[in-house]
Amino acid sequence: MTTPLCTLAQPAEVSQEIKKSRFVCQAAPVSSAAAALAFLDDVADNQATHNCWAYRIGQNYRFSDDGEPAGTAGKPMLQAIDGQGCDQVMLVVTRWYGGIKLGAGGLMRAYGGVAAECLRIATRVPLVHKTEVALELPFASLAILKARLADFDADCLDEQFGAAGATLRLALPDAQFDALSRLLADLTRGRSKLKRSD
Repeated sequence: MTTPLCTLAQPAEVSQEIKKSRFVCQAAPVSSAAAALAFLDDVADNQATHNCWAYRIGQNYRFSDDGEPAGTAGKPMLQAIDGQGCDQVMLVVTRWYGGIKLGAGGLMRAYGGVAAECLRIATRVPLVHKTEVALELPFASLAILKARLADFDADCLDEQFGAAGATLRLALPDAQFDALSRLLADLTRGRSKLKRSD
């Protein structure tokens, strides 16, 4: 069985000095490429020598060496994200050059190492895959169902009202589908069914 991927509960930061260069890694949970680049804008130091970065959001990823030799900064940082079993994470490593060249191998170890250490000490939370589902139910059952949604870790995405009742769209963890289906059947005496939207 594969270990579920994690993201960060909150931003984290680690600082290391390597051969007189100072490396500061800042990590944050992100849900989109725009959020990742906004985090970069917030934490990048224009006075620093380099602000290298990497992010992974599901199958989407990008990284930048920001002037370091190609493949020596962003890629090792992305490998740290993958190696630590993280997703929906943005890393920015800021370097202030200290006068001693590290060489390609040294740079890869420095950037990858400070990134891995930052993720290692960060507080993590497991990522739960949610599926979009839809249901229709009479008004008489609506208040009870809505009061119970938190028990199923379900998020209400949309609700529409018609003459016969309400139509809800929810984001529901896959593991909760059967349990919520049973509750819906009990509340509506089998008249309403939970449907996957995909």
